[in-house]
Amino acid sequence: MSILIKPIITEKATNDSEVNNRYSFIVAKKANKLEIKSAVQSAYGVSIESVKTLNYPVQKSTKYTKKGLVTGVKGGFKKAIVQLAEGESIDFYNNL
Repeated sequence: MSILIKPIITEKATNDSEVNNRYSFIVAKKANKLEIKSAVQSAYGVSIESVKTLNYPVQKSTKYTKKGLVTGVKGGFKKAIVQLAEGESIDFYNNL
């Protein structure tokens, strides 16, 4: 089981990484903070100060359309925000 699923590269996450040296990842739902910390350290070779996690629930939506009632589901996920030590950085674009 892979702990790190993918990095979050949005405008808000990129600004947070440039200003506050914090990086966001989507991680496995069962992963804890110690596993996330060791996975990021081994994958990117950086030292980490802290890890914050957020659990997003499954979102269900219902729309009334011409075809009738349409329902949709967005899957839930776990997000980790990793604070790196001073002077460290991660380059997501180096092996494109």
